[in-house]
Amino acid sequence: MKVKTILVSQPAPKSESSPYFELSDKQKVKIDFRPFIHVEGVSAKEVRSQKIDLNKYSAIIFTSRNAVDHFFRIAEEMRHKVPDDLKYFCQSEAIAFYLQKYVVYRKRKIYVGKKTFQELIKLIKKHKDEKFLIPCSDKLKALVPQELDALNIDWEKAIFYKTVVSDLSDLEDVFYDILVFFSPSGIDSLFKNFPEFEQNKTRIAVFGNSTVKAAEDAGLDCNIKVPTPEMPSMTMALERYIVDVNKR
Repeated sequence: MKVKTILVSQPAPKSESSPYFELSDKQKVKIDFRPFIHVEGVSAKEVRSQKIDLNKYSAIIFTSRNAVDHFFRIAEEMRHKVPDDLKYFCQSEAIAFYLQKYVVYRKRKIYVGKKTFQELIKLIKKHKDEKFLIPCSDKLKALVPQELDALNIDWEKAIFYKTVVSDLSDLEDVFYDILVFFSPSGIDSLFKNFPEFEQNKTRIAVFGNSTVKAAEDAGLDCNIKVPTPEMPSMTMALERYIVDVNKR
């Protein structure tokens, strides 16, 4: 079957130069965007119930921009003055850059990883005497505590926000040729919204091994799997698939 419509389970890109828009124009396919999950902050009361005292920590580990937002939100709700000498460990440059929304960058001690958490671990290892806090969601990747425990450092996690299933009921009678997923939570949202969902002729595109596993565990056939050495991005893989099936 030819591909004419695609639903990406994420918010629409803010940049007009997004490769998704280029793909849509080039291959003449309709691409819609809809977050299947969203983030909701927990209250300061809930954070206190986790026995979290922000005064105890000398360093904060940020693995996402959501973590940055909710750390400073909770600090404000708790009337906690964030100390100037607090150290920040950011998993990527994008997160570190986003931190400027809340602190004067050049006046803070900020350590930046290249992209992966394993790369950030190398920086954390050099500061093993700090008391670390990792503000996170209820869906923290298992890799993170494993890596931190292996360092034998003093650290704690605190759930500052939760990943919540979005209401997709308005899509009940809408059908797409390809559904695109980037996390196991997206797959979970699909079946919580539509318990009777049957794949039929819908193609499924997935990013990451954990998403592939979640999809297959749910009984879905994954037609497009990324990343691969040949296809490192979702848009590249989608384009190759569309060109292949639409020329038949």
